[in-house]
Amino acid sequence: MQEHTESISVFDIFKIGIGPSSSHTLGPWRAAEQFLHSLKEKNILFDIVSVKVLLYGSLAKTGKGHGTDIAVQLGLSGDDPVHFDTANIHAKMEDIMAMRKLLIAGLHEIDFDPREDIEFLITESLPFHPNAVSFLAKTVHGDHLAETYYSIGGGFVQKEGDPFNNASQVNLPFPVNTANDLLHWCMKTGMSIHEVVAENETAWRSEAELYLGLKQVWKVMSECAYRGCHTQGYLPGGLNVKRRAASLNTKLLKGRTYQGSTDWISAIRKGGNDFKYILDWVSCFALAVNEENASFGRVVTAPTNGAAGVIPAVLLYYIVFCQGDKEEDIFRFLMTASEIGSIFKKGATISAAMGGCQAEIGVSSAMAAAALTECLGGTQRQALMAAEIAMEHHLGLTCDPIGGLVQVPCIERNTMGAIKAITASQLAMQSSPDFAKVSLDAVVHTMWETALDMNSKYKETSDGGLAVHIPISLPEC
Repeated sequence: MQEHTESISVFDIFKIGIGPSSSHTLGPWRAAEQFLHSLKEKNILFDIVSVKVLLYGSLAKTGKGHGTDIAVQLGLSGDDPVHFDTANIHAKMEDIMAMRKLLIAGLHEIDFDPREDIEFLITESLPFHPNAVSFLAKTVHGDHLAETYYSIGGGFVQKEGDPFNNASQVNLPFPVNTANDLLHWCMKTGMSIHEVVAENETAWRSEAELYLGLKQVWKVMSECAYRGCHTQGYLPGGLNVKRRAASLNTKLLKGRTYQGSTDWISAIRKGGNDFKYILDWVSCFALAVNEENASFGRVVTAPTNGAAGVIPAVLLYYIVFCQGDKEEDIFRFLMTASEIGSIFKKGATISAAMGGCQAEIGVSSAMAAAALTECLGGTQRQALMAAEIAMEHHLGLTCDPIGGLVQVPCIERNTMGAIKAITASQLAMQSSPDFAKVSLDAVVHTMWETALDMNSKYKETSDGGLAVHIPISLPEC
């Protein structure tokens, strides 16, 4: 079993960034930023005359569709994915291509032609992780510097030779590696899951900073869902996938008018509580987020970009149809969900390049199931049971994006993950964990073994599954 001992914060699981992929877009972006930091530390930033970028394995095979080349250029330019205006991406890429110049760190101009200086090594893979990127720099003095980074899922980045990041050195009051650890602390202290998480967060920040950060995470999630429900058109990339959330939003509201997101939620509630109506809305919420993600929109990893729609969809279900719209309810949901995500990251993986889509949609569904259960009044053991049920029925799910784009089947899979999370929560709430045959730790271990056994064709390479059985003709990048 892959067990990591690093300490993981809520804000490691929920990262604000830009789509379409946390491991193929946000991770390489952050890797480029770390490389710039290394150049600054060595005091050689202004000595650099050239930079080459080598993409290996999964980053090479699906990098174009995931915007990996775009991400590394923005990262090398010193732009921040949390705040960079997504409307400017296309113009900036055109400028770099036309001028064949790159202003690294926003400070020092070098010659740079993306067509020559970014290489997609689709037949090469590095042993540590399928998502690898190397930066090769040359100085005015003729010196060479090479650094390799691994995008290990969910926007997490590990530099070659560095076993853990700085956050991993934090000592938590209630250290958790497994579900059993979490249950131990809950039983010993009498605290709920989200209360254990809140206590651990004090190792990084004050309570006020924690809740301010959670408020910002939910703001980005909810704005993304609202924006996606009000944007028509087709997704970029050449597949010509039609956006569906906006049309579904209009159809379901049946002419009810509103001003802004608060009125929107009220308008949705006025439609009633019919099962089919609720089902349609959960799907609409998930579609909206992942259509935004596929369009290089601002999203929150939950725990990844490809699975970013599950948590907002289930949380919006809770807010709209279960009256869970108090701020403390939202915070409770996010904190509980984050702890389940960190358990999967430590004991298995949240990288589709390592474990297929079970590592993304499966994990996000488990996170949402546990969070919903705790928020609806379930016990800690019922919350863990809900997470187990959700993942159990995602085991073996492959990652086979058509054309290397996070669109088909990725977007619809978020609707499936959200519905499974709600179903898993309902099952756990109506069950006694005493009679459960499978523990959450057992399913985490099983997921990791399944990931190890899975053929690489089904691990975000677009070499198998739907990716090779659906005839498409994409334009040359």
